[in-house]
Amino acid sequence: MLKKRAEIEERFKWKITDLYETDAAWEADFAEVDCALHSFGRFSGALGDARKLSECLALRDAVFHKAERLAVYAAMKLHEDGSDSRYQGLSGRGETLLAKLAAAAAFIEPEILAIDSGDENAIEDMIGKNPALATYRHFLDDLARKRAHVLSPELEQLIASSAEVLGAAENIYAMLNDTDLKFGPITDKNGVETELTHANYASFMEDEDRAVRESAYNSLYKAYGSLINTIAAAFDANAKSDVFQSRARRYGSALECALSDGNISTSVYMNLLSAVHEFLPQLHRYIKLRKRLMGVDELRPYDLYANIIESVDTKVLYSDACEEVLRSLVPLGDDYVSAVRSAFGNGWIDVYENECKRSGAYAWGVSGCHPFVLLNYENRISDMFTVAHEMGHAMHSDYTWGVQPYIYSDHTIFTAEVASTVNESLLMRHMLNTARDPQMRKYLVYFFLEQFRGTVFRQAMFAEFELMTHQLVEDGETLTVRTLNGLYRGLFEKYMGDAVAADGLIELEWARIPHFYNAFYVYQYATGFSAAIALSNRILEQGRPAVLKYIEFLKSGTSDYSLNLLRNAGVDMESPEPVRSALEMFSGLLDELEAICGAK
Repeated sequence: MLKKRAEIEERFKWKITDLYETDAAWEADFAEVDCALHSFGRFSGALGDARKLSECLALRDAVFHKAERLAVYAAMKLHEDGSDSRYQGLSGRGETLLAKLAAAAAFIEPEILAIDSGDENAIEDMIGKNPALATYRHFLDDLARKRAHVLSPELEQLIASSAEVLGAAENIYAMLNDTDLKFGPITDKNGVETELTHANYASFMEDEDRAVRESAYNSLYKAYGSLINTIAAAFDANAKSDVFQSRARRYGSALECALSDGNISTSVYMNLLSAVHEFLPQLHRYIKLRKRLMGVDELRPYDLYANIIESVDTKVLYSDACEEVLRSLVPLGDDYVSAVRSAFGNGWIDVYENECKRSGAYAWGVSGCHPFVLLNYENRISDMFTVAHEMGHAMHSDYTWGVQPYIYSDHTIFTAEVASTVNESLLMRHMLNTARDPQMRKYLVYFFLEQFRGTVFRQAMFAEFELMTHQLVEDGETLTVRTLNGLYRGLFEKYMGDAVAADGLIELEWARIPHFYNAFYVYQYATGFSAAIALSNRILEQGRPAVLKYIEFLKSGTSDYSLNLLRNAGVDMESPEPVRSALEMFSGLLDELEAICGAK
């Protein structure tokens, strides 16, 4: 049985009191922000004055900063135990406050755009009159770029006020998936009964006993199947919300709308899919090797994650994982390694699963405090890579927050996934270079191939599914269970090839992917992985010059466009080359594994 939150040792919990010592302190800040909502009115109609504009933007940053801190704390407390009604309430209040704040400040951007509508030098002249506005130059330039998609003050306020309604499908799915959905008990090969959860499902899929894998697979998907009409309705509502918002802002598609915030061309998305399609024969070759090495007549979906390399101990205790991660990050310099070591011992990380804890893993927080990392550590080698991944996110934030003002303190997902995956790549290179046992090297080559499969091919498949489903909604279709199942099964067969026997359960897999409720998010895992391979190569080959450029990238936040930040660090993601180069590495690793296994 899962432990209750109180049964987890304190040293394995994050120190959330670093955000707020008490709920009473949270309530005091909440009241302060609630009162500040009325402060914006005095600037309405006055932003043509340089001093007023500077004061208004400074107020917006200060109030949003505190409101974000409130929302992060409440959500993280809820993530500790999703059944806790107190933090369900606080989290809801935090989201409502952010929505009210967005509505109160909604006039700002349309009014700024009105300032220079007839004079393209108007904003630059205002910066000359008030140097404090220089901080906002990139923000103002970016706002001008999006001029065609900014609505009138009244409509901006309406859109901002409807944020909770437009995001309702995601919240409903999260509550169902994290709290209400139960998968029942599973009996392992030793006869021990264990409750199946989101966190331990991956462990069951890696179990050497095929019957155990099949049992876990059936239990999980039958649970989703029992609620599939509800989940399909939530998925459809979420996609329709995306399409509505893209049309309200006069974008050509939901994809264009989603990518526009980071100034990412849709060609980057389509180039990814094109490159992955080109290399699907290599993926099929890998899947056929898996089937051959497993010695099964028919490869089933529940066989796709079973370890095919025998006689390797893949268990890694959390303390050992931390030390191995630290050793792998040495190429990034002493300051980086020291910061990660400090994070491991100072309340940044919530390590183990407990009852009703949020599934998965993430790094999150708000500037003015250290980042926080949520894990559900299961003592697997893959969990060690998750530690490296999430610490990459956390260090990205830590470096940025130490330098950038609040307005540039976030990251686009496009750059965030690079920072996390550079750490994973360095960990893999370190382990390959230090492996003494040939069998361990064989396993690591296989594991690296699995990273490519999961992070490039699988995420590209998800990205293609998102593209297809949103296009159907844009064409006026409703996403029914039958439609979603059919689309997903078709893509699964396209990506996996004829070596895998698809079944009626795998076509439900779309129902268990929370990232689908954040439209066109997952493609960035694949682009980020490709960029990270290129950057980690530069770091290992060039040393300090490449490290210095990379650290500057980590400090940059959103002070420039993502593609520019990566280009400055040494990678051009508008070119198809980084993705193709990464997939060529996949082919080379596959050649090595086939040679080691005598499969050629």
